[in-house]
Amino acid sequence: MLPYLDAAYNLARWLAHDDADAQDVVQEAMLRALRYFDSFHGGDARVWLLAIVRNTFYTLRTKIPQEALRASLDDDAHPLVDEGPSPETLTLLAVDVGALQIALEHLPPPLREVIVLRELEECSYKEIAAITEQKIGTVMSRLARARERLKTELTCRPKEVRRHDVR
Repeated sequence: MLPYLDAAYNLARWLAHDDADAQDVVQEAMLRALRYFDSFHGGDARVWLLAIVRNTFYTLRTKIPQEALRASLDDDAHPLVDEGPSPETLTLLAVDVGALQIALEHLPPPLREVIVLRELEECSYKEIAAITEQKIGTVMSRLARARERLKTELTCRPKEVRRHDVR
């Protein structure tokens, strides 16, 4: 399961919208994978693990009150440390990445999970169908709708941001 840990975290992060919540989801999913390893009957271990991550996220989401998910972070207790590239470099990179992240976050969860699985985790339609427990036709239509919404979201940004992207 360790080779797929990054994929598990990536899916959990996009579903949870929060690093700490994603870590909790992955930790719980790994415990469940270990606990129910006898139910794994071969096949693609990555698909099996990502399905557990997805199901764990939705299970934990129903148990946690929505107000608890919006708890604020104490900035004084967790100061930011700047060890990266220059602010100019980060700004140029952040415009595109940030716009894509915002667009992804605006997608409804069913569309976001299929686009993350397809475009970021490079899962096949068949794998996505297995992970989400949907028919391949549903996966394909959700992907088409997700791509269309992303396209609309990214092309309808304010002029100032689009002009910056051309450089």
